[in-house]
Amino acid sequence: MSSDTTPSAPAADFSVKPVLTGEKALLRPFTAEDAPVMTRILADPEVIRLTGSPAVEFGEERLRSWYGSRGEQTDRLDLGVVDRASGELVGEAVLFDWDRHNRNCTFRILIGPGGRDRGLGTEAVRLIVGYAFERLGLHRVSLWVFVHNPRARRAYEKVGFVAEGVEREALWQDGGWIDAVRMAVLAPEWAVHRGRPEAGALSSTGL
Repeated sequence: MSSDTTPSAPAADFSVKPVLTGEKALLRPFTAEDAPVMTRILADPEVIRLTGSPAVEFGEERLRSWYGSRGEQTDRLDLGVVDRASGELVGEAVLFDWDRHNRNCTFRILIGPGGRDRGLGTEAVRLIVGYAFERLGLHRVSLWVFVHNPRARRAYEKVGFVAEGVEREALWQDGGWIDAVRMAVLAPEWAVHRGRPEAGALSSTGL
C-alpha cells in the first residue's frame, strides 16, 4: 500500500485561486468578463463533440454569473487557459469533485479553436495537475476521456496519466455509442516524473 503522506495531512485549500505560468500557457482565475469568450468556446462544435457536452445554448448572462462566481468556490478550482503569445483566453482547466477524506479529485480541460495543436493543452494539464499535488497535497487526480478523442488521451499520457479501465458505451453521439476511458495519476508517481514520464524513461536508459 502506498503511503506518500499520512492520512492526516492538512486539507487542500481550494479557496486560493493561483496564477500558474508556463512557457506557452498561463492559467489564471476567471472573471465575469470572460463570459463572452467562453460562450463562443463552449458553442464550438468540436468542443461539444469531444467533451460529450449537450448542444445547448448556455447564454452569456448565465455564463457571466457562473464564471464571475468561480473565485468564491472553496471546493474546486476553475482556471482560464490563456495563450501567452497572444494573451487570448482559449479554454479552461478545472479540478472538481474533491474528496477531502481520500485526498482526490476529478480533472477536466477544454481548449477552443484558438488554442489547439500548439501544445497549450498539454502544458495546461501539467501546470494544474502539478498544483494539485505540489500545493494542494492531493493523492490522486483522475479523469474520463472519450475514445474518439485520442489527441486528448495522448496529452494526458504525456503528463503521466495511466489508463485504469473502460466505461463501455458511456456516450450516445451521432447515432452510436462511445466508450470512455478512466485515467489517473497518483502523488508518488508525480513525485518521480513531475509530469514528464517520457523524459524520465529516457534518462533511465541513458539516452
